[in-house]
Amino acid sequence: MEAAKFIQKYYRKRKGTDSLKWDALQERYDNADLTPLWVADMDFAAPDSVQADLIERMTHGVFGYSLTPADYFSTYQEWQSRHEQTIFQAEWLHFTTGVVQGIHDLIACFTNVGDQIIIQPPVYYPFFDVVNNQQRQLITSELVETEAGYQMDLEHFERQLIENEIKLFILCSPHNPVGRVWTETELKAILSLCQKYDVLVISDEIHSDLILPGHTFISALTIATELDFLDHLIVCNAPSKTFNLASLLNAHIWLPDQNLRKRYEKWEELYRQTGISVVGQTAARAAYRTGDEWLADLLSVIEGNYQLLTQRLTKQIPEIEISELQGTYLAWLDLRAWLPSLDMKRFIQDEAGLAIDYGEWFSPETKGFIRINLATSPEIIETAIRNLIKLDHKIKGGNQYVSDSDRIGTNRQS
Repeated sequence: MEAAKFIQKYYRKRKGTDSLKWDALQERYDNADLTPLWVADMDFAAPDSVQADLIERMTHGVFGYSLTPADYFSTYQEWQSRHEQTIFQAEWLHFTTGVVQGIHDLIACFTNVGDQIIIQPPVYYPFFDVVNNQQRQLITSELVETEAGYQMDLEHFERQLIENEIKLFILCSPHNPVGRVWTETELKAILSLCQKYDVLVISDEIHSDLILPGHTFISALTIATELDFLDHLIVCNAPSKTFNLASLLNAHIWLPDQNLRKRYEKWEELYRQTGISVVGQTAARAAYRTGDEWLADLLSVIEGNYQLLTQRLTKQIPEIEISELQGTYLAWLDLRAWLPSLDMKRFIQDEAGLAIDYGEWFSPETKGFIRINLATSPEIIETAIRNLIKLDHKIKGGNQYVSDSDRIGTNRQS
């Protein structure tokens, strides 16, 4: 199916449907009329097979306590074999309501109050919250922006491991928001350091299916298997980003090591006795069974929107730097050379009319950046581009504003 046909078939207008992305703009940004390009979900309906299986399940009409479908694992393993070549074992799999909840629980299970946990900003901002809110000590090792794109600072990372007695590392792979798909060499290097210093790793791989052409996702499970490091690795992923199923509350925790698995199961008995989401698992199984073509078409749309954004803005506002998008559907823009001393909220939100995620949410070091959600129609991306170009004309025409006391709101979402 061509990208245009995919958009025609699956794009949905979501305003007025209790959509967080569209209907919380007044609450989150004080303006209900902004163009929403913030929270990371899509404006596309799930694959036909998902809708059909959900309708069948709804028609049955009984929603009592349920079991995981007998073929859930085999269906998911077949999907993995077709797309990522990641090999799992069924007994590794545990379910949770979402990846963030899963990471929160894993921190509670495997670390203690005061333990030091390391992350790599600029990074998905709930990573900060799940550490700080549980009274663990947050340690950071910033990614380095180079001409070749963002890189891990392995020397600094190792120094932090040594100086701070790190207990846990949260890896974001692919990386949100900078869009990197880590290579085999990079993953081996970072996991080898964690192995050397006895650091437990949680790898958030929720965007693992959203890989653009020319790049290959490699799971930390694959690397850890080669390094004989599975006893220090936990992987979290979900169908929610891939197929736009976030509200169905079905995510995966993979615990390949038997000792870690038993420890987590014991913790669950005490603190997290949550049943499965029969709706979420029905949808996921259908998506993994038949969602290949849908995903391929979606990726064509995302790539097209990324090319539209980069080509137009590079030509019209060359001061804006756009990071290469290798994975995810989230574009990362550096506006510092364009708006070096001006108030971001006033210009991006009040003048350009865009609801986006601001760079300082991901790191104090990336104030002046923005993240834009590309999982929508090209017309909406075109609106954003047009508004930014109009703003550029206004600024360069001399109608500039100096920075004032307005501050960007702190309400945030994935």
